[in-house]
Amino acid sequence: MSVQIVIVENPHDWSKHFPDTIVVTAKDYISQPDYFTLKNAHIINLCRSYQYLSMGYYCSLLAAARRHRAIPRVRTMTELSRKSIYSINVEDLDELVQRILKKNATGTTEIEFDIFFGICRQNEFTELARQIFDLFRCPLLKVDLKYHGRWQITSIKAITINNLSTEKQPFFIESFNQYSQKRWHDPRTPKQSRFDLAILYNPRELLPPSNRRALKKFLTAGKKAGLSTELIEKKDYSSLLEYDALFIRETTRINHHTYLFAKRAEAEGMVVVDDPESIIKCTNKVYLAELLTTNNIPTPRTIILKEDDLNYINYLENRISYPAILKIPDSSFSRGVFKANNRAEFLEIAAKLFEDSDLILAQEYMYTDYDWRIGIFNHQPLFACQYYMSKKHWQIVKHTPSGRFSEGGFKSFAVEEVPGAIIKLARKAANLIGNGLYGVDLKIVGNKPYVIEINDNPNIDAGVEDKQLGGQLYEIILEEFVRRIELKKTR
Repeated sequence: MSVQIVIVENPHDWSKHFPDTIVVTAKDYISQPDYFTLKNAHIINLCRSYQYLSMGYYCSLLAAARRHRAIPRVRTMTELSRKSIYSINVEDLDELVQRILKKNATGTTEIEFDIFFGICRQNEFTELARQIFDLFRCPLLKVDLKYHGRWQITSIKAITINNLSTEKQPFFIESFNQYSQKRWHDPRTPKQSRFDLAILYNPRELLPPSNRRALKKFLTAGKKAGLSTELIEKKDYSSLLEYDALFIRETTRINHHTYLFAKRAEAEGMVVVDDPESIIKCTNKVYLAELLTTNNIPTPRTIILKEDDLNYINYLENRISYPAILKIPDSSFSRGVFKANNRAEFLEIAAKLFEDSDLILAQEYMYTDYDWRIGIFNHQPLFACQYYMSKKHWQIVKHTPSGRFSEGGFKSFAVEEVPGAIIKLARKAANLIGNGLYGVDLKIVGNKPYVIEINDNPNIDAGVEDKQLGGQLYEIILEEFVRRIELKKTR
């Protein structure tokens, strides 16, 4: 049996003529032992502030830790605190606004209305209010719209109960009663989501591991898998504990917030891909070179260099001929990878790289028209692509000094169409890292496959890696998240 609890900071905030329900102060909810172990509780957080580290913030944060369902969640608080509101569904809201106000005959350029528990008093905004409440599930909201050539939502702000005017209290009572009689679920989802998945991404990243269309497909696949799937960013670190699992779709690095997210998720017992160990192993090319060599995985001839080693250039040249490849340990997307055509270029490039790293890699140059990429998840091959070199360049991605880049083309293959030796070697290499999601890059030289590197954060872009499986690719990945979450729950 579920129990509904209203949380207020001051008992006087819940007026005597308000509905008869369980009302608890924020202080008691945070400190009283009875609420630590309470099961199946529904929390309506009506504190006076939802700002970061406020009492209202802590109540929703602890509700998540206690597995209580709360509105607003910390995620919602963070979204509402931003100057610019972003959501993957914001385009749908914008279209709805234009449709509602298309025949606006009042001549006004500014409109505001309230949403109390998903309900508004203006009939024309009923559908808009419902959709906004779906995206920003907060008890009391105020919405501002302005006309600048076209109507736009300029702000969505939380209203606190202590600032509720006397005139608005009857509408509050009516809305509260309606909401309390409903089942607690997202009206957009036909069935109750079993678990919550956060997808960490960076909307400003130039070369993200998943493009916008792919992210939308992950959200759609999440619903089918019974997951409540949400996009989060770096600034949402404080709300991470609200979720059961974390899927990182931002380029990972050590000494970076992506690694901190992974570490915290793992420490809290969440399912996380990429896991911290995979990030450590894959992002550092020095470690990866040693790992592959030790386990007899065929790779281009590779030497790990210290700065003093440049004094023995003749010895190095006997082991690796020109042209030679030089890499910094944490290179990605063809960045931090350079080609030296002769000794002078080798010494010049190496000297620059040693300014940022104590160790660098020198590697045998193997030119091919394309690299193979085999996607592996939980030891199983998922997708296969050939990535072609950028036009008139020796890398897949060509970066310019101005920060621009160009990419080569691709071909997508069904896994069963790929030569068995390639799949076998890719799986063997990925298994050295773990059971996460990996992209193994290989070259074929003289009919022999060589592993170039293993990526812990492989690209999954709509129109490229999903060319063969389509939406099924996203479903397979998210179903594996569900399996892992369920496994953790039963331990």
